[in-house]
Amino acid sequence: MANLILQSVYHILEIYWYVLVARFILSWLPDMESTALGKWIYRLTEFYFAPFRRIIPSIRMGMAYLDLSMMVGFIAYWFLEQGILYVLQLVFGMVA
Repeated sequence: MANLILQSVYHILEIYWYVLVARFILSWLPDMESTALGKWIYRLTEFYFAPFRRIIPSIRMGMAYLDLSMMVGFIAYWFLEQGILYVLQLVFGMVA
């Protein structure tokens, strides 16, 4: 039972990781935000990326801006994912 819960949480976190990556890719494609898929992905990921965007300003590079908040968000997500999985392993006694 514990292994099933741990695997389920792992798969949910992994799926959300791919949704975040899809958001990153869509951010480089013009007008993808207005498609049905784009709206769905933006709605699923905006609550996660918004706090990083408020804290980390974009860097101006000539005529464009570089948004570092997404990169920081990806790094933070990795640590968050590892922490959640480790805590679940501790709770279910799966860590030696």
